[in-house]
Amino acid sequence: MNNPPDTFASRLLDWFDHSGRHDLPWQHPRTPYRVWLAEIMLQQTQVKTVMPYFDRFVSAFPTLADLARASLDEVLAQWSGLGYYARARNLHATARLCMELHGGDLPRDHDALVALPGIGRSTAGAILAQAWGDRSAILDGNVKRVLTRYHGIGGWPNSPAVEKELWALAQAHLPDARMADYTQAQMDFGATLCTRQNPACMLCVLQDDCAALRDGRVEELPTSRPGKPLPERSALVLLAENAAGEVLLQRRPPTGIWASLWSLPEAESHEQAREWFSVHLRGDYDHAEALAEIPHVFTHYRLRMHPLRWQALAARDVVRDNDDLRWVARADLVSLGLPAPIRKLLGEQAPR
Repeated sequence: MNNPPDTFASRLLDWFDHSGRHDLPWQHPRTPYRVWLAEIMLQQTQVKTVMPYFDRFVSAFPTLADLARASLDEVLAQWSGLGYYARARNLHATARLCMELHGGDLPRDHDALVALPGIGRSTAGAILAQAWGDRSAILDGNVKRVLTRYHGIGGWPNSPAVEKELWALAQAHLPDARMADYTQAQMDFGATLCTRQNPACMLCVLQDDCAALRDGRVEELPTSRPGKPLPERSALVLLAENAAGEVLLQRRPPTGIWASLWSLPEAESHEQAREWFSVHLRGDYDHAEALAEIPHVFTHYRLRMHPLRWQALAARDVVRDNDDLRWVARADLVSLGLPAPIRKLLGEQAPR
């Protein structure tokens, strides 16, 4: 007995033709460079958020060579506010490696792409499929959600066993043509119709064969990650201004949260903050103005920042001799990569 033909891809492509997204900025023109930028920006970030950042980024760095020539500060400044800053650092590093190892272009090879910073198996597949039309599978969060529901697969999708099964299914469903459209169709379908909350099952072109719909498991799938409460930590952030209204910024370490961004100096306790203040600034630590707490959630913990503000301070010589400390005029903040909550704080405390 012959198995019925797999119409998963053809139905998605038919849906994409009339309901997919055809006017995304990285689709016109669809070049390897633009596809790669978009795929990195879209990691853990929605399309509507990415679009203005993509346009500004491409205006600043029109080609891979332009990106490679730029300084990391310039790249982080364009990325500032988009979050997950390791993506920007990886873009910059990858651009320089492509200039060095691949003749100034992204390589058209899956293993070579995966060897570059920030490009995993799914991102490599998306680049190959959309930039060159190669028959290559993807498995981002949207695709995982659609496949777990369509095939009725339980278990956390990011666990090794479930992910292996999903990769096999993603590969099995690949069409023989229209790979760029099919790749976009999968992402659009999960983002706009087979959504995490309130999916539009009655409009779904896959509903006749969807195991989750048949078995009443749509809300249950995909299975959530086994949860545990996020840990919390607190930190003091030191907002020091000199007589000219400039702000003292410190470059963060090259690894860890907000790596290599410029930010306000941070301390875990008043004792530590007082010691830092006495080494770097002239003034009275106890004259600080306590500002409103700033909560911020990272992937692995919650941070509660408690800003302290001083005005009309002078710096000690150690500041002038430190490349990772600088007074910055407020008008120049836009040219630096700053963490979003710090940029917001500085905006709220700007002179009026």
